[in-house]
This record gives sequence, structure tokens and C-alpha cells, in this order.
Amino acid sequence: MDLRNLPACIQDIVLAAQDTDPGPPEPLDYNQLRGRLEAARVTLPPLYREAVLVPFLVILDQLGPQGYSDVLLRDPNREREAGLLLDAAHTILQNGENYLLVATDAFEEVVSDLYDGFLSAEDRRGVKPPDLGVIPPLVKWGNPDFGPYTWPVDVTNAVLEMDAGIVNLPPAHARAGLLAWAALGHEVGGHDILHADVGLPEELANAVHDRLAAEGLPALGNYWSERIDETASDVLGILNMGPAAGIGLIGYFRGLSLAFGGPGKLRNRGPSADPHPADILRGFLAGYTVSRLRFDQAGAWSQAILAETEKDLVPAELVLAGQKVSPDDARKSARLVADTIVMHKLEALEGHALGSIQNWRNRDELKVEDMRRLLVTGVGTLSERVTEGIYAAHLVAAGVTAALAGEADVKRIFDRMIRLLKQMHDQNPSWGPLFIRHRGDVTPHFFYPYPSRMT
Repeated sequence: MDLRNLPACIQDIVLAAQDTDPGPPEPLDYNQLRGRLEAARVTLPPLYREAVLVPFLVILDQLGPQGYSDVLLRDPNREREAGLLLDAAHTILQNGENYLLVATDAFEEVVSDLYDGFLSAEDRRGVKPPDLGVIPPLVKWGNPDFGPYTWPVDVTNAVLEMDAGIVNLPPAHARAGLLAWAALGHEVGGHDILHADVGLPEELANAVHDRLAAEGLPALGNYWSERIDETASDVLGILNMGPAAGIGLIGYFRGLSLAFGGPGKLRNRGPSADPHPADILRGFLAGYTVSRLRFDQAGAWSQAILAETEKDLVPAELVLAGQKVSPDDARKSARLVADTIVMHKLEALEGHALGSIQNWRNRDELKVEDMRRLLVTGVGTLSERVTEGIYAAHLVAAGVTAALAGEADVKRIFDRMIRLLKQMHDQNPSWGPLFIRHRGDVTPHFFYPYPSRMT
């Protein structure tokens, strides 16, 4: 695995993380917001008008100007109800008013693809539709201090009666921070998927707890299971985007550490109040998850990710929720957690395991190699390739692996990736005039492989 250019990719993350561009101003005036939302109506596909815009307008009408102001005053840090309300407004307005048009469409295409990869009719055979959101989340830019985050559909539905989640990236990531795009697998393929089926996170937490307890690691079983949302999201991100999501996570964390005055290494401490596992554990988890992917180079990629994680391991500082943990126990627990989340058959998914619904295979790697050549040379378009089953996850994975190998300048690869993702979005039927929930739902099943389809 060629990771020679990892330092440059990390510096790219530092550049993005130190960019404090806040994005568009908050829509504080109720009446102006109401008018802008109505103007944005025609820019949304019918599916999103019905699932997002209409219920949001109903909630706004119920609040009225005074109620809207009260919500904003009650949450000055925009971390609870006001944050959700404003993000819902932004996700409609930014799409309707063409904010960062090319990057926004590219962002939406990645989010749509990751959601489609798990929930489309083509891939979800034998599993009922999710209990809550069945259409991909909408995207927005903003809140650079918060980094990438998502409001899962169970939250947007319970509070705003919307049938889609919301995913945020800092605006700087429209221009830089390639490895952060690999983190979208965690946000969308992870959090949004976990919260689309009632009881799925709880069932995974119990399975992880019981597995580690049976293997003599009850304390670590408690630690991981209490952080199941972030833990399972890491695993799901890798199932959806392959090893690029795993190595991208390590580079991203190192970049954030450098950007905020740290040593540029994975953290070896996991405070009890932190809902995320310690960085070093997440590196191990990524390596062991990749080893369970179904492509020929899974073992080699797994070893490369584990080797990078080991570089940052400081045994004397490996402390989780106040308890010192041995490196051997940390590694063993991560291996068991990866195996459980990928392989455990879940009642919430009709007896299917997450790894049987979504995985990374040789055919995905071949598509990534194809996209790498396109990104590096800068020659060609996606018009013909989209019909051959190449999706946004392949393109982002290609961008990450090409940049890590130093096949071209990181900025050049990033810019080319954004433009090609925009082309994909322009051809995505879910954003057309028909009510198509997922691109994968519009897939013909041919009787025979005619020669014209094999060329």
C-alpha cells in the first residue's frame, strides 16, 4: 500500500481545519426566511419537497415569528433545537440559492450514494425498508467549529417531522481537506443508517458487550458498547467506502491534532465523557474492519492501517475512561468489536449482518483504479462510466488513495474529484422530476449479457 504522500494529505487537513469561514449567515428574520423557503421550493426534487420542505414549513407556521425567536434564544450555542432548526433551513436555502453550487452538488452526490448503497432495492434484498428515513439526507455547509456532523433522521423526524436527515461539512471542505470527504462514510453510512432502523444501535451495543464479556474483557465491553454509535459508524463507513475510509480516518485525526496545536498523533486517552472511542482504538478498529472486507488486498490494507496506528501508540498513556489498558487488550477488543459489528446477525435487519448487506469487493477496487486514472490524468468525463456502476464512493476512495500515493498534487486531485462528483449528481435520477428514492432502484435486470453491454 502506497502511503508516501500521507504527510501532504495531513497538511491539507490542517489547512482546511484552520479555515474559519462560517458559511452563510443565519436566517434570523422569520418573514424573510419564510419567503426565501417558498422561492427555493421549485429547486428541490419532488421527493424532497414532500419529505423535507412541506413538513418544515408546517413547523415554521406553527412557531410563528415569536416562537421562532424563542427557539433561537433558548439555544445560543446552536447545539440543540436552534441548531437543528437553522440547519434545516440552511439545507433548503443553500440548495435553492446555489450556495457553493458545484461543491454542494458534489457533497449531496456522495451522501446520496452512501445512503443508497445500504438502502437501495438492489442491495437490500431480504431486509424490510428502514423504519424511518428511506431517502438520503440533505447537505449543508457551516459551523466550522463543529466539523463534520449529522442530524440523523430519527431526530429530524421527531422534532421537525422531516423524513430525511441533515449532514454538515465546514465550508472550507468545499476547497480543501480531501481526507474529510472519506469521513462522510462515518456520518452517512454510519450515523444515518444506524438511526434509520429502530433498535439497531441498542442491538449492536448488546452484541458487542456480550462478545467482549465472553472473551474476558467485560470492562472494555462496557467502554465500546457505551460508544456504539460512533464505533459502529466507523465500521459502516468502511463497509461503504472501503479501506480509504480507514486510512482517511487516521490522517484526518492527525491533521486535526496539528491544526489545534497538538502533536499530530492519534490520542491514546479516551475520557469517560467522550462519546467517541479513543483515536488509537479507532485506528485499530479500522484496521481490523478492513481485514473483513471481501477483496483480495484486504489483508495488505489492514496491515498498513494497523502499522500506521501502531506508530502513535504510547502504552504508558493508553487510558480509557480513567482505566489503564494494555495494548494487547486494546488490540484484541478492537478485533472482536470489528468482527461482531460486521458479522453479527441482527433482528432489526431480519437476521442479516451489516457486512452481508454492504461490503467492499474486488469489483469496487477495479472501479477505484479506473477512477484514479481519470483523476490523475484529468482527461475524460463520467458520462459513459456512470452507466457502468461507478458511484460517488468509488470516486472519493480513488481521490483519497491517489492523493496518498502522491500520483498528483492533492489540490489538483481534490478539484478534479469535486467536478466529477458534480457531473454524477447532474445525472442522478433521484434529483430529477420523478419520485425515485435511490439511484439503485432504477436498475434493470437483464436476461442475458448481450455483447453490447459487455463492451
